[in-house]
Amino acid sequence: LPSEKTARSSQRKRDRNLRARAATRTAIGKAIKLVEAGELETAEVAVADGIRILDKASTKGLIHRNNAARRKSRLANRLNATKSAQD
Repeated sequence: LPSEKTARSSQRKRDRNLRARAATRTAIGKAIKLVEAGELETAEVAVADGIRILDKASTKGLIHRNNAARRKSRLANRLNATKSAQD
């Protein structure tokens, strides 16, 4: 069993990581909803925000950098496909 101090530290880190992961999921979900709704001006801002949050999560080690790159790519592709479909 870990010492009490290690357990407290681990719990703090776990709580912080859970909040950051939840924020990442929320930002990505919001961007996807806006893209699918066809609100391009708002969607572009949301996608940029999502990409920024994914980069931050990757830097902090919450998700692997390739995972972040894949998600960013899929998000950008979805936005670009919607843009080209509306033109």
